[in-house]
Amino acid sequence: MKKMWLILTALVGMLTVASCQRTAGDVSSSDTEAVLQNILQRKSVRSYRSDMPVEKEKVENLLRAGMAAPSGKDKRPWEFIVVDERELLDSLAAHLPYAKMLTSAPMAIVVCGDETKSDYWYLDCSAAAENMLLAAEAQGLGAVWTATYPYRERMEVVSRFLHTPSQVKSLCVIPVGYPMGGQEPKDKWDESRIHYNKWK
Repeated sequence: MKKMWLILTALVGMLTVASCQRTAGDVSSSDTEAVLQNILQRKSVRSYRSDMPVEKEKVENLLRAGMAAPSGKDKRPWEFIVVDERELLDSLAAHLPYAKMLTSAPMAIVVCGDETKSDYWYLDCSAAAENMLLAAEAQGLGAVWTATYPYRERMEVVSRFLHTPSQVKSLCVIPVGYPMGGQEPKDKWDESRIHYNKWK
């Protein structure tokens, strides 16, 4: 538990714009290594254990991580809908083409943005969603991003079943649960994509 909190705390601290200034000496090399390993170990998990619900404390950690994301002009247009009712999860799975794994997930978090608060709500909410995926990995959970934005028909499914106001648009549905196992992170390192000072 202590190690999980250390990883989560360090992750949020390193990936968000903090209000206080920190020097390089404030973060130990072991903290840095733990955070970097967590990022590199993140994987998309699409199958979950049916006998292990996600603890309330871990759900709150996911939401805290999401709300710690950077936001343009600090508008924070995000809204989060925690879905743990079996009927709703199954209904979303039946109508969202790439979220069929919701039938086995014990819960999901729907990341939404209020378009009246920011024209770029989908960018801020993307940062929040990534923080949540990393926080899930840090807590031994499995999660996967299933897009609703910018697909109107998928966004309408979320709106219809979850009764969101007209100005609140869904970005993605993130199924969450304890992984069945077998997933491995992908090594996405590609040095050819890196350019220094100008395009090569």
